[in-house]
Amino acid sequence: MERCGWCMCNEKMMKYHDEEWGVPLRDDQKQFEFLMMEVMQCGLNWNMMIQKREIFRACFDSFDFDKVAAYGEDDIERIMETEGMIRSRRKIEAVIHNARCFQKIREEFGTFSDYIWSFTKGKTYLYTGHQKGEVPARNGLSDRISKDLKKRGLKYMGSVTVYSHL
Repeated sequence: MERCGWCMCNEKMMKYHDEEWGVPLRDDQKQFEFLMMEVMQCGLNWNMMIQKREIFRACFDSFDFDKVAAYGEDDIERIMETEGMIRSRRKIEAVIHNARCFQKIREEFGTFSDYIWSFTKGKTYLYTGHQKGEVPARNGLSDRISKDLKKRGLKYMGSVTVYSHL
């Protein structure tokens, strides 16, 4: 398998590249996990997110959005005190808030995956220039989805973040 240069820094990144990156995803819990890792990543780097993934899973009940949506102040404090956790109260609160918004999207569309895939009518788009380093930070699709997610109340969902998720 030919790997992208960005994943060659360690085993976890190579495993992520080989098994998850660019693989079409229709599982809501995994969608939530990746989107919320993007929230935590804002201003940082993806390698750090992959390295801290198990900490995130422990802090956020394996990204069970229904459990996270019910979190309160005690949970925020517990997460803030977790060894190795990114201690950004705003990001932690955004994950909890986004879980509640995620639930509303599921109520409206049946699944979050149905919602997100509706933007491409279920089709996967391939961006072939990434291996040559021709990776845009955003595009028209990510702009549209970002705008809609923000309208629905989600936080830290700018077009660059959404493009990374897509």
